[in-house]
Amino acid sequence: MDSTTTNPTTTTTKEIAIEIPTLIRTYKDGTVERLFDSPIVPPSLQDPDTGVSSKDITISDNPSICARLFLPKLTQSNNQENQKIPILVYFHGGGFCIGSAFSSFDHRYLNLIVSQANVLAVSVEYRLAPEHLLPAAYEDCWTALKWVTSHLANNSINSDPWLLHHGDLQKIYLGGDSAGANIVHNIALRTGVESLSGGVKVIGAFLSCPYFWGSKPIGSEPVAGHEQSIPHLAWNLVYPDASGGIDNPMINPLVPGAPSLAGLGCSKLLVIITGKDVLRDRGVSYFESVKKSGWKGELELFEVEDEDHCFHMLKIETANAKNVMKRLASFLQY
Repeated sequence: MDSTTTNPTTTTTKEIAIEIPTLIRTYKDGTVERLFDSPIVPPSLQDPDTGVSSKDITISDNPSICARLFLPKLTQSNNQENQKIPILVYFHGGGFCIGSAFSSFDHRYLNLIVSQANVLAVSVEYRLAPEHLLPAAYEDCWTALKWVTSHLANNSINSDPWLLHHGDLQKIYLGGDSAGANIVHNIALRTGVESLSGGVKVIGAFLSCPYFWGSKPIGSEPVAGHEQSIPHLAWNLVYPDASGGIDNPMINPLVPGAPSLAGLGCSKLLVIITGKDVLRDRGVSYFESVKKSGWKGELELFEVEDEDHCFHMLKIETANAKNVMKRLASFLQY
């Protein structure tokens, strides 16, 4: 299969290696074309719509891990060092192969969350596949969480003043959409096994339209073409060496032999699903399995009918998207 790429001076023909419709195209010469991405936008000092300020920071040079920090408009109550606010460590979506913490979609979305929930957000820019295959993204996000919690000791040469002066390190939340929600699940499991700096605990986590899949269709998932579905193809692209393939516990947490969901290292969990999402039934099954696992935290399923995958990020002005935002803000304030 050939693709012709045209610029003002030359015409070249390149052979496609892998193509996932609407998502990504890779070529045999090693180049990558991302088919769905929003423009990169700079951070801003006091966003005109929300008053939220943002800045970009470097967490690690090797590997390269960055983040965009978001700070709500400071008031008399939260501008004092003894009036600190919760911290949200956020992981963007995009099938592990597209998306960015610096994209216009995510920048706008985090501005809204931060302003409505009055939290300090750390939106992690993790490495993407296929240039950096999984588990790179998982490791980057774990490193980012450890960097956040290292501020408790206030002895890091790489510490950030916003986190030091305004972040409540006893109130850390994880959040993510789609692949980011998958990362939230896997990081939450890891916090149940590995200690964070100073014994810091994750208070809560939200998983919005979580990207889970498996070899056997469930619920309303069609049997025909299951192996050619976008979730299946994307996983094969981003983690080709995964043990068990599409039934690796990181993408199918309900597969026999997967770590017990009772080990999730947070005290409350919110799962958000949408009625028209191809991933909907996986989210429901995940919720039901957590409920039956013996996990001791507070658990909630929030469904928005007649909406598609991650609609609340793309159609932020709709009534349903505003309802999702209100639920997230309430979850992060509790």
